[in-house]
Amino acid sequence: MALATALAAVACGSDADNGAAPAEAGSHSAHAGGSSAPSQPLRAGERFVGLKMAEAYTPAPPEGGGSDEYRCQVLDPGLTATAFLTGTQFMPENVAIAHHAIVYAVPPGGAAAVREHDAKTPGLGWQCFGGTGVAGAEVEEGDAAWVDTWAPGATETLLSQDAGYKLEPGSLLVLQIHYNLLATGGKPVGSDRSAVRLRLTDGTPQTRELETWSLDAPVDLPCAADESGPLCDRAASIADVTKRFGAEVGEMADRQVEECNQGGVPKPGDIQTCDHKVEAPMTLFAGFGHMHMLGRALKVELNPGTPKARVVLDVPQFDFDNQRLMRLPSPVEIGPGDTLRVTCTHDAGLRKLVPQLKKLPPRYVVWGDGTSDEMCIGIMVVSPREP
Repeated sequence: MALATALAAVACGSDADNGAAPAEAGSHSAHAGGSSAPSQPLRAGERFVGLKMAEAYTPAPPEGGGSDEYRCQVLDPGLTATAFLTGTQFMPENVAIAHHAIVYAVPPGGAAAVREHDAKTPGLGWQCFGGTGVAGAEVEEGDAAWVDTWAPGATETLLSQDAGYKLEPGSLLVLQIHYNLLATGGKPVGSDRSAVRLRLTDGTPQTRELETWSLDAPVDLPCAADESGPLCDRAASIADVTKRFGAEVGEMADRQVEECNQGGVPKPGDIQTCDHKVEAPMTLFAGFGHMHMLGRALKVELNPGTPKARVVLDVPQFDFDNQRLMRLPSPVEIGPGDTLRVTCTHDAGLRKLVPQLKKLPPRYVVWGDGTSDEMCIGIMVVSPREP
Protein backbone atom coordinates (compact mmCIF):
# COMPACT_ATOMS: atom_id res chain seq x y z
CA MET A 1 0.00 0.00 0.00
CA ALA A 2 1.36 3.43 -0.89
CA LEU A 3 3.19 5.11 1.95
CA ALA A 4 1.49 8.44 1.27
CA THR A 5 -1.86 7.03 2.29
CA ALA A 6 -0.69 6.09 5.77
CA LEU A 7 -0.44 9.38 7.52
CA ALA A 8 1.37 8.67 10.72
CA ALA A 9 4.48 6.58 10.62
CA VAL A 10 8.01 6.72 11.97
CA ALA A 11 11.61 6.25 11.03
CA CYS A 12 14.55 6.98 13.36
CA GLY A 13 12.67 9.17 15.82
CA SER A 14 11.12 7.85 19.02
CA ASP A 15 12.12 6.05 22.19
CA ALA A 16 15.74 5.79 23.20
CA ASP A 17 15.02 2.68 25.21
CA ASN A 18 13.72 -0.61 23.88
CA GLY A 19 11.92 -1.52 27.07
CA ALA A 20 9.51 1.30 27.79
CA ALA A 21 6.83 0.29 30.26
CA PRO A 22 3.34 0.05 28.77
CA ALA A 23 0.74 2.57 29.79
CA GLU A 24 -2.40 1.65 31.66
CA ALA A 25 -5.22 0.53 29.39
CA GLY A 26 -7.45 3.40 28.46
CA SER A 27 -4.79 6.04 29.00
CA HIS A 28 -5.88 8.47 26.30
CA SER A 29 -5.46 11.97 27.66
CA ALA A 30 -5.16 15.19 25.76
CA HIS A 31 -1.63 15.72 24.52
CA ALA A 32 0.56 15.26 27.55
CA GLY A 33 3.80 16.52 26.09
CA GLY A 34 6.60 14.97 24.11
CA SER A 35 8.32 18.17 23.12
CA SER A 36 12.05 17.64 23.45
CA ALA A 37 14.00 15.09 25.47
CA PRO A 38 17.66 15.43 26.50
CA SER A 39 19.95 14.93 23.53
CA GLN A 40 21.79 11.68 23.16
CA PRO A 41 25.50 12.28 22.51
CA LEU A 42 26.83 12.36 18.99
CA ARG A 43 28.59 9.17 17.99
CA ALA A 44 31.80 8.94 15.97
CA GLY A 45 31.38 10.65 12.59
CA GLU A 46 27.96 12.18 13.35
CA ARG A 47 26.91 15.82 13.34
CA PHE A 48 23.73 17.70 14.16
CA VAL A 49 21.91 19.94 11.70
CA GLY A 50 19.12 22.05 13.17
CA LEU A 51 16.22 23.26 11.00
CA LYS A 52 13.35 25.50 12.10
CA MET A 53 10.12 26.64 10.52
CA ALA A 54 10.71 29.90 8.64
CA GLU A 55 8.03 31.64 10.69
CA ALA A 56 5.32 30.94 13.22
CA TYR A 57 2.08 29.47 11.87
CA THR A 58 -1.47 29.60 13.22
CA PRO A 59 -3.58 26.63 12.02
CA ALA A 60 -6.63 27.34 9.88
CA PRO A 61 -8.65 24.17 9.15
CA PRO A 62 -10.29 24.31 5.71
CA GLU A 63 -14.05 24.68 5.29
CA GLY A 64 -15.55 21.27 5.98
CA GLY A 65 -12.28 20.18 7.61
CA GLY A 66 -13.59 20.21 11.17
CA SER A 67 -10.78 20.75 13.65
CA ASP A 68 -7.85 19.35 11.63
CA GLU A 69 -5.28 20.88 9.31
CA TYR A 70 -2.27 19.21 7.70
CA ARG A 71 0.38 21.81 6.83
CA CYS A 72 3.50 21.12 4.76
CA GLN A 73 6.58 23.28 4.32
CA VAL A 74 10.08 23.04 2.83
CA LEU A 75 13.18 22.60 4.98
CA ASP A 76 16.58 22.72 3.29
CA PRO A 77 19.41 20.80 5.02
CA GLY A 78 21.91 22.43 2.67
CA LEU A 79 23.63 19.20 1.65
CA THR A 80 26.58 19.50 -0.75
CA ALA A 81 27.62 15.86 -0.39
CA THR A 82 25.84 12.56 0.23
CA ALA A 83 24.91 11.98 3.86
CA PHE A 84 23.04 9.37 5.87
CA LEU A 85 20.30 10.37 8.30
CA THR A 86 20.86 8.22 11.41
CA GLY A 87 18.49 9.98 13.78
CA THR A 88 15.79 12.66 13.76
CA GLN A 89 14.17 14.67 16.52
CA PHE A 90 11.06 16.73 15.80
CA MET A 91 10.66 19.40 18.48
CA PRO A 92 7.09 20.76 18.61
CA GLU A 93 6.78 24.26 20.01
CA ASN A 94 3.04 24.08 20.70
CA VAL A 95 2.06 20.58 21.88
CA ALA A 96 -1.49 21.75 22.61
CA ILE A 97 -2.26 21.67 18.88
CA ALA A 98 0.40 19.35 17.38
CA HIS A 99 -1.11 15.90 16.72
CA HIS A 100 1.79 14.40 14.80
CA ALA A 101 4.44 15.29 12.24
CA ILE A 102 6.04 13.45 9.32
CA VAL A 103 9.33 14.27 7.63
CA TYR A 104 9.70 13.37 3.94
CA ALA A 105 13.03 13.45 2.09
CA VAL A 106 12.76 14.70 -1.49
CA PRO A 107 15.71 13.83 -3.76
CA PRO A 108 17.30 16.47 -6.01
CA GLY A 109 15.12 15.43 -8.97
CA GLY A 110 11.95 16.39 -7.08
CA ALA A 111 13.29 19.56 -5.46
CA ALA A 112 12.14 21.90 -8.25
CA ALA A 113 8.53 20.67 -8.04
CA VAL A 114 8.49 21.25 -4.29
CA ARG A 115 9.99 24.72 -4.60
CA GLU A 116 7.52 25.68 -7.33
CA HIS A 117 4.52 24.41 -5.33
CA ASP A 118 5.66 26.32 -2.27
CA ALA A 119 6.19 29.53 -4.23
CA LYS A 120 2.70 29.57 -5.73
CA THR A 121 0.95 28.95 -2.40
CA PRO A 122 0.33 32.05 -0.24
CA GLY A 123 1.67 32.08 3.30
CA LEU A 124 3.88 29.55 5.06
CA GLY A 125 3.81 26.24 3.22
CA TRP A 126 0.62 24.61 1.94
CA GLN A 127 -2.24 22.36 3.07
CA CYS A 128 -1.44 18.71 2.41
CA PHE A 129 -3.98 16.08 3.40
CA GLY A 130 -2.89 12.64 2.20
CA GLY A 131 0.85 13.15 1.69
CA THR A 132 3.19 15.91 0.54
CA GLY A 133 0.50 17.36 -1.71
CA VAL A 134 3.05 18.07 -4.46
CA ALA A 135 2.64 16.54 -7.92
CA GLY A 136 5.91 14.89 -8.89
CA ALA A 137 7.04 14.57 -5.28
CA GLU A 138 4.58 11.99 -3.95
CA VAL A 139 5.82 9.02 -1.98
CA GLU A 140 3.91 6.48 -4.06
CA GLU A 141 5.82 7.61 -7.15
CA GLY A 142 9.13 6.90 -5.47
CA ASP A 143 10.22 10.54 -5.52
CA ALA A 144 10.07 11.15 -1.77
CA ALA A 145 10.93 8.95 1.18
CA TRP A 146 9.22 8.89 4.56
CA VAL A 147 12.15 9.27 6.98
CA ASP A 148 10.66 10.27 10.33
CA THR A 149 7.50 10.85 12.33
CA TRP A 150 6.87 12.47 15.66
CA ALA A 151 3.83 11.56 17.73
CA PRO A 152 3.16 12.33 21.41
CA GLY A 153 5.73 10.65 23.64
CA ALA A 154 8.31 10.26 20.87
CA THR A 155 11.92 11.24 21.38
CA GLU A 156 14.92 10.02 19.37
CA THR A 157 15.74 6.37 18.74
CA LEU A 158 19.19 5.39 17.56
CA LEU A 159 19.96 2.08 15.91
CA SER A 160 23.19 0.40 16.94
CA GLN A 161 23.78 -0.81 13.37
CA ASP A 162 25.64 1.17 10.70
CA ALA A 163 22.45 2.28 8.92
CA GLY A 164 20.64 5.43 7.88
CA TYR A 165 18.41 7.12 5.31
CA LYS A 166 20.50 8.15 2.30
CA LEU A 167 20.26 11.85 1.34
CA GLU A 168 21.87 13.04 -1.90
CA PRO A 169 23.31 16.55 -2.40
CA GLY A 170 20.51 19.01 -3.12
CA SER A 171 17.88 16.94 -1.31
CA LEU A 172 15.10 18.80 0.48
CA LEU A 173 12.86 17.86 3.38
CA VAL A 174 9.11 18.36 3.49
CA LEU A 175 7.79 18.70 7.02
CA GLN A 176 4.11 17.80 7.38
CA ILE A 177 2.49 18.78 10.68
CA HIS A 178 -1.01 17.66 11.63
CA TYR A 179 -2.59 20.35 13.76
CA ASN A 180 -5.68 19.34 15.72
CA LEU A 181 -7.91 21.77 17.60
CA LEU A 182 -10.31 19.36 19.32
CA ALA A 183 -8.75 19.92 22.72
CA THR A 184 -8.85 23.69 22.29
CA GLY A 185 -12.51 24.04 21.39
CA GLY A 186 -11.86 24.29 17.66
CA LYS A 187 -9.73 27.42 18.00
CA PRO A 188 -5.93 27.62 17.86
CA VAL A 189 -4.17 28.33 21.15
CA GLY A 190 -1.30 30.42 19.93
CA SER A 191 0.86 29.79 16.91
CA ASP A 192 3.51 27.16 16.31
CA ARG A 193 7.11 27.37 15.15
CA SER A 194 8.49 23.88 15.55
CA ALA A 195 11.95 22.60 14.69
CA VAL A 196 13.67 19.46 13.44
CA ARG A 197 17.13 18.27 14.43
CA LEU A 198 18.91 15.92 12.03
CA ARG A 199 21.72 13.55 13.01
CA LEU A 200 23.90 13.06 9.92
CA THR A 201 26.97 11.04 9.01
CA ASP A 202 28.97 10.66 5.82
CA GLY A 203 28.54 6.89 5.95
CA THR A 204 30.80 4.13 4.67
CA PRO A 205 30.58 1.59 1.83
CA GLN A 206 29.05 -0.76 4.41
CA THR A 207 26.32 1.62 5.65
CA ARG A 208 22.87 0.04 5.25
CA GLU A 209 20.21 2.20 3.57
CA LEU A 210 16.99 2.40 5.59
CA GLU A 211 13.41 2.54 4.37
CA THR A 212 10.08 2.93 6.17
CA TRP A 213 7.46 0.28 5.48
CA SER A 214 3.89 1.06 6.46
CA LEU A 215 1.62 -1.89 7.28
CA ASP A 216 -1.95 -0.71 7.62
CA ALA A 217 -5.33 -2.35 8.09
CA PRO A 218 -8.93 -1.17 7.60
CA VAL A 219 -10.82 0.40 10.46
CA ASP A 220 -14.52 -0.48 10.68
CA LEU A 221 -15.59 0.36 14.22
CA PRO A 222 -19.39 0.62 14.64
CA CYS A 223 -21.11 2.80 17.19
CA ALA A 224 -21.49 1.19 20.62
CA ALA A 225 -24.77 -0.60 21.38
CA ASP A 226 -26.08 2.35 23.40
CA GLU A 227 -25.16 4.97 20.76
CA SER A 228 -27.15 6.26 17.82
CA GLY A 229 -27.09 9.10 15.34
CA PRO A 230 -26.79 9.87 11.62
CA LEU A 231 -23.02 9.22 11.57
CA CYS A 232 -23.50 5.71 12.96
CA ASP A 233 -24.10 4.71 9.33
CA ARG A 234 -20.89 3.63 7.55
CA ALA A 235 -21.70 5.39 4.27
CA ALA A 236 -22.59 8.62 6.06
CA SER A 237 -19.35 8.49 8.03
CA ILE A 238 -17.28 7.96 4.87
CA ALA A 239 -19.08 10.90 3.24
CA ASP A 240 -18.18 13.04 6.26
CA VAL A 241 -14.50 12.04 6.02
CA THR A 242 -14.54 12.85 2.30
CA LYS A 243 -16.05 16.28 3.00
CA ARG A 244 -13.36 17.06 5.55
CA PHE A 245 -10.28 15.69 3.81
CA GLY A 246 -11.08 15.07 0.16
CA ALA A 247 -11.72 12.05 -2.05
CA GLU A 248 -8.26 10.48 -1.65
CA VAL A 249 -8.72 10.08 2.09
CA GLY A 250 -12.43 9.33 1.83
CA GLU A 251 -11.75 6.39 -0.50
CA MET A 252 -9.31 4.76 1.92
CA ALA A 253 -11.90 2.78 3.89
CA ASP A 254 -13.18 0.83 0.89
CA ARG A 255 -9.76 0.62 -0.76
CA GLN A 256 -8.22 -1.01 2.29
CA VAL A 257 -11.03 -3.55 2.54
CA GLU A 258 -10.34 -4.56 -1.06
CA GLU A 259 -6.56 -4.69 -0.63
CA CYS A 260 -6.70 -6.72 2.57
CA ASN A 261 -8.34 -9.73 0.93
CA GLN A 262 -11.70 -9.29 2.60
CA GLY A 263 -13.63 -9.75 -0.63
CA GLY A 264 -14.60 -6.10 -0.70
CA VAL A 265 -16.95 -6.64 2.25
CA PRO A 266 -16.28 -4.67 5.46
CA LYS A 267 -16.02 -6.65 8.68
CA PRO A 268 -17.35 -4.34 11.41
CA GLY A 269 -15.95 -4.94 14.86
CA ASP A 270 -13.35 -4.03 17.45
CA ILE A 271 -10.52 -6.00 15.80
CA GLN A 272 -9.20 -5.37 12.30
CA THR A 273 -6.32 -7.10 10.53
CA CYS A 274 -4.45 -7.18 7.23
CA ASP A 275 -1.76 -9.47 5.75
CA HIS A 276 1.11 -7.90 3.80
CA LYS A 277 3.24 -10.11 1.56
CA VAL A 278 6.99 -9.61 1.60
CA GLU A 279 8.26 -9.24 -1.98
CA ALA A 280 11.99 -8.67 -1.51
CA PRO A 281 14.71 -9.62 1.00
CA MET A 282 15.02 -7.13 3.83
CA THR A 283 16.06 -6.71 7.43
CA LEU A 284 13.66 -5.47 10.11
CA PHE A 285 15.32 -3.18 12.65
CA ALA A 286 12.53 -1.44 14.59
CA GLY A 287 8.78 -0.91 14.75
CA PHE A 288 6.14 1.58 15.81
CA GLY A 289 2.38 1.31 16.20
CA HIS A 290 -0.01 4.19 15.46
CA MET A 291 -3.71 4.59 16.17
CA HIS A 292 -5.78 7.51 17.46
CA MET A 293 -7.86 8.01 20.60
CA LEU A 294 -9.92 4.80 20.39
CA GLY A 295 -6.93 2.47 20.05
CA ARG A 296 -6.43 -0.30 22.62
CA ALA A 297 -3.72 -2.61 21.24
CA LEU A 298 -1.63 -3.25 18.14
CA LYS A 299 0.49 -6.17 16.99
CA VAL A 300 2.62 -7.10 13.97
CA GLU A 301 3.25 -10.82 13.44
CA LEU A 302 5.62 -12.56 11.06
CA ASN A 303 4.20 -15.66 9.32
CA PRO A 304 1.21 -16.11 11.64
CA GLY A 305 -0.26 -19.60 11.82
CA THR A 306 2.96 -21.29 10.71
CA PRO A 307 5.81 -23.00 12.60
CA LYS A 308 7.92 -19.89 11.88
CA ALA A 309 5.41 -17.53 13.49
CA ARG A 310 6.76 -14.79 15.74
CA VAL A 311 5.65 -11.38 17.02
CA VAL A 312 7.90 -8.56 15.81
CA LEU A 313 5.96 -5.62 17.28
CA ASP A 314 3.63 -5.78 20.27
CA VAL A 315 1.82 -2.81 21.82
CA PRO A 316 -0.54 -4.54 24.29
CA GLN A 317 -1.76 -1.33 25.93
CA PHE A 318 -1.75 1.48 23.40
CA ASP A 319 -1.41 5.00 24.79
CA PHE A 320 -1.81 7.89 22.35
CA ASP A 321 0.51 10.03 24.46
CA ASN A 322 3.27 7.44 24.55
CA GLN A 323 3.87 6.39 20.94
CA ARG A 324 7.42 5.17 20.67
CA LEU A 325 9.62 3.47 18.14
CA MET A 326 10.93 0.22 19.59
CA ARG A 327 14.11 -1.44 18.44
CA LEU A 328 13.79 -5.15 17.88
CA PRO A 329 15.96 -7.15 20.33
CA SER A 330 17.90 -8.27 17.27
CA PRO A 331 17.38 -7.65 13.54
CA VAL A 332 14.99 -10.03 11.77
CA GLU A 333 15.69 -11.24 8.23
CA ILE A 334 12.64 -11.65 5.98
CA GLY A 335 12.07 -12.23 2.28
CA PRO A 336 9.72 -13.46 -0.46
CA GLY A 337 7.23 -16.00 0.85
CA ASP A 338 6.98 -14.31 4.24
CA THR A 339 3.88 -12.51 5.53
CA LEU A 340 3.56 -9.65 8.01
CA ARG A 341 0.15 -9.31 9.64
CA VAL A 342 -0.93 -6.14 11.43
CA THR A 343 -3.81 -6.38 13.92
CA CYS A 344 -5.45 -3.48 15.75
CA THR A 345 -7.98 -3.45 18.57
CA HIS A 346 -10.18 -0.37 18.98
CA ASP A 347 -12.82 0.44 21.59
CA ALA A 348 -15.79 2.71 20.81
CA GLY A 349 -16.48 2.88 24.55
CA LEU A 350 -13.45 5.12 24.99
CA ARG A 351 -15.38 7.88 23.23
CA LYS A 352 -17.21 8.55 26.50
CA LEU A 353 -13.96 8.75 28.47
CA VAL A 354 -11.64 10.81 26.29
CA PRO A 355 -12.16 14.56 26.89
CA GLN A 356 -11.47 15.42 23.25
CA LEU A 357 -14.15 13.01 21.99
CA LYS A 358 -16.89 13.21 24.64
CA LYS A 359 -18.36 16.37 23.09
CA LEU A 360 -18.62 14.87 19.58
CA PRO A 361 -21.60 12.91 18.19
CA PRO A 362 -21.22 9.13 17.94
CA ARG A 363 -19.96 7.80 14.61
CA TYR A 364 -19.14 4.64 12.73
CA VAL A 365 -15.37 5.13 12.80
CA VAL A 366 -13.43 4.55 9.59
CA TRP A 367 -9.95 5.50 8.39
CA GLY A 368 -9.50 9.26 8.38
CA ASP A 369 -6.98 12.02 8.96
CA GLY A 370 -8.76 13.58 11.93
CA THR A 371 -8.17 12.88 15.61
CA SER A 372 -11.83 11.81 15.84
CA ASP A 373 -11.25 9.30 13.03
CA GLU A 374 -8.99 6.28 13.34
CA MET A 375 -5.98 4.57 11.84
CA CYS A 376 -4.29 1.19 12.21
CA ILE A 377 -0.62 1.26 11.20
CA GLY A 378 2.35 -0.89 12.07
CA ILE A 379 5.42 0.96 10.84
CA MET A 380 8.62 -0.99 10.32
CA VAL A 381 12.10 0.44 9.81
CA VAL A 382 13.75 -1.87 7.27
CA SER A 383 16.79 -2.17 5.04
CA PRO A 384 16.81 -3.98 1.67
CA ARG A 385 19.46 -6.69 1.34
CA GLU A 386 20.87 -8.84 -1.41
CA PRO A 387 19.03 -12.16 -2.05
